[in-house]
Amino acid sequence: METNHKHVTCENCISRKKSLFSCFDNENVTDLNHHKSCNYYKKNQGLFIDGSFPRGIYCLNDGKVKIFTRGDGGKEQIIHIATSGEVIGYRSMFSGDPYGVSATTLEESNICFIAKDDFLNMLDVNATFRNNIMKELSKELGERAILITNMAQKPVRDRLAFSLVMLNSIYKDEMINLSREDLANFVGTATETIIRLLKEFKDDGLIEIHTRKIEVIDLKKLIQISGK
Repeated sequence: METNHKHVTCENCISRKKSLFSCFDNENVTDLNHHKSCNYYKKNQGLFIDGSFPRGIYCLNDGKVKIFTRGDGGKEQIIHIATSGEVIGYRSMFSGDPYGVSATTLEESNICFIAKDDFLNMLDVNATFRNNIMKELSKELGERAILITNMAQKPVRDRLAFSLVMLNSIYKDEMINLSREDLANFVGTATETIIRLLKEFKDDGLIEIHTRKIEVIDLKKLIQISGK
């Protein structure tokens, strides 16, 4: 499995077609492939940590990565879950500041790395790529504003419903596969509260629980509860 991961090429990468690099022509793709390295990451393996300086950007070929901050007590607050096709770690390069967040894999992942100088050079020579980055930053700002508003102003039960709706779209055809602790850190509450509310949701026929995995049964009702 690890060998296959390390030999993924940009030309054959399905995830690239839905990433910021989707605008690249054949020549650009060949150049991209030349300047990237692709590595296999185990579950719970860190990509970068809060306070470190960016050395480059990460493009998810396969897998999921949680982006999170830590509060004063060391508790995580997950602010985003990145999936295949997403590029992470580039925002800090524009400001020149250290990372304000950390990134860790949620499952076995295949992630490509492009060094900072190579990435910035691609921006300099490719106007379409530069515009795509600007659009993505604007889109992300709007999405984060909606997320913060929902998480700050809703009761915990509504926040869990909202989070399950979001996670259902992230995991798509798969069942939601997060530890109860990670789910609590995504919702912004205690693990014990999440366990209790999940049982209530299960009893109400909204979800089904398969050990750790969560299957959404009544998405429409969850959307109603979330107020989305």
